[in-house]
Amino acid sequence: MREYLIKSHKNFYTRLKDEKGDVPGWVLVVLMTTGLVTAIWTIAAPRLTAILKNSLDAMNGIR
Repeated sequence: MREYLIKSHKNFYTRLKDEKGDVPGWVLVVLMTTGLVTAIWTIAAPRLTAILKNSLDAMNGIR
């Protein structure tokens, strides 16, 4: 069992070191995610602000 774990560990790290990665792909994913978050936030910000303001005003009325 111990030999199997050592062999698996070495095999894993050998494959990990050989992995080059896809830098342009990651850059594209990050840029697209940033764009989507910005677009959704721009559309939703006024409504979220109104919801928060209404909630805080309601909490002030409880006191």
